[in-house]
Amino acid sequence: MRVFKKTSKNGGLTLYLGKRDYVDHVNTVDQVDGVVKLDTSNFGDRKVFVQLACAFRYGSDDLDVMGLCFRKDIWIKHVQIYPEDHKPTLTEMHNTLLKKAGDNSYPFSFEIPNNLPCSVSLQPGPDDKGKACGVDFEVKTYLANERCNPDENVDKKDTARLIIRKIQYAPSQVGEGPKADICKSFMMSDKPVHLEVSMEKDLFFHGESINIKIKVNNESNKTVKKFKISVEQTTDIVLYSADKYTKTVYCQEFGETVEPSGTYENTLAITPMLAENKEKRGLALDGRLKDEDTNLASTTMLKGGQEKDVLGILVSYKIKVNLMVAGGGLLGGLTSSDVTAELPLNLMHPKPTE
Repeated sequence: MRVFKKTSKNGGLTLYLGKRDYVDHVNTVDQVDGVVKLDTSNFGDRKVFVQLACAFRYGSDDLDVMGLCFRKDIWIKHVQIYPEDHKPTLTEMHNTLLKKAGDNSYPFSFEIPNNLPCSVSLQPGPDDKGKACGVDFEVKTYLANERCNPDENVDKKDTARLIIRKIQYAPSQVGEGPKADICKSFMMSDKPVHLEVSMEKDLFFHGESINIKIKVNNESNKTVKKFKISVEQTTDIVLYSADKYTKTVYCQEFGETVEPSGTYENTLAITPMLAENKEKRGLALDGRLKDEDTNLASTTMLKGGQEKDVLGILVSYKIKVNLMVAGGGLLGGLTSSDVTAELPLNLMHPKPTE
């Protein structure tokens, strides 16, 4: 088993974790089990605490020198491990880490509430420096006189910290795909254009080809001159106030035409990828550790009725299928119009095989 560890600059604290990814199973979240090894020679009367914090970061650390805090704690929990005050039930993970860490090691555990957001980072612009904005989780052990006294200055050399991620995997059961249909009438035409769009399932993996079945029945006297398919990502930041914004992550035109009184039926494939969106500042990505590569943020999966409670960032996607209909006759472009149908899209990672 791989072990992640971080030692404080004073050498007195070493934090051990057995994993960095903690899975949100919608109803429950993996427990965070870890161990801290202590060298108490320079502790004096100070105590050792461990905290797990979920925070929303909306600016880089180098701006903090201006006295502005660009990190807002969404949820925070502390435990005291020395002198021993917190005795978790030992798990297999604890036993492995205690064996690895050796003598003078103390276990700790945290339960992550399931109404916290998953780890998400917002893509920085080309000139942005420092840590990306977004939601992150951090385990920190530190030496202090009191648990969390804002007036006590905890020296950086007396702390050790590791970033962890809260992630979701696609459920094992994939449901039936969504379907939408629209019927639109036009000026100067007695009859409408019917558009029906559907997908074979309700969930796709990152990088997987998405097949969209399109049926058109053009009863009008207009020509459908081309199709446009786009995918939009909506990021909902629910922190102080609802701040919602939408970015297009995929857009392609298809030169398919449907003549007046004609019909069309076909399946078109699309694949939205982060690689085509590297320059878009503020795009939501799955949380990353250090400079690991990442991907477009996964869709946030919620329990029924949970939206009111979730803090942080919610991510959703929708596919738009546009038929561009040419205006005919003397008025030409003035009577051209679009027929648009929308489908919800869920993008996630498959659950790894154990």
